[in-house]
Amino acid sequence: MKDFDTTLYFITDSMGWTKEEFLYRVEEALKGGVTILQLREKNKTTREYIELAQKVHELTRKYNVPLIIDDRVDVALAVDAEGVHLGAEDMSIDTARRILGDNKIIGATAKTVDWALDVYNRGADYIGCGAIYPTTTKVKTVLTSTETLDAICKAVPIPVNAIGGLNKANTNVLEGIGIAGICVVSAIMKAFDPKAETEILLKIAKELKTD
Repeated sequence: MKDFDTTLYFITDSMGWTKEEFLYRVEEALKGGVTILQLREKNKTTREYIELAQKVHELTRKYNVPLIIDDRVDVALAVDAEGVHLGAEDMSIDTARRILGDNKIIGATAKTVDWALDVYNRGADYIGCGAIYPTTTKVKTVLTSTETLDAICKAVPIPVNAIGGLNKANTNVLEGIGIAGICVVSAIMKAFDPKAETEILLKIAKELKTD
């Protein structure tokens, strides 16, 4: 069984930051206690993506946190990342599993119970479900109800994380739902003090898991 913890799943966003500031914020989040980190880059060339992933992987290894690459199995392979996260339009999970092998983490997006069951049966190790709230990191946001999130948590035996516009002020809607953790982007990336904000979010995420 792979050893990973999705309690506080941090998804990066480098838009608007210099490389130095971006890497500083990533390390501050790691210092603050993020339990798993996804590098998400939609607009970089393959070479740029790999070069940034190598630098981020140096940091995640330092703090013993798994690095997940968004969308790109080739980039994950190139930097020997711990895993990859795949959406509906990306490589299929079963194909990615054949390429990456059994020891890598493969996460998947799912917005319905049937979708969640499908990705689980294809070999996904965890699911990201949302968006719970509108988000500024995607042009089009399709909202997922907390009722659907709850149903997905009950339908599959793998970790399910809530995602989408979550921050320290609005996670109360997740209370009583059997999530494995929360995914955050802007709440950490745009924080005045990323480390302090991470510490607060980790405490909240742990409390949600015990409800």
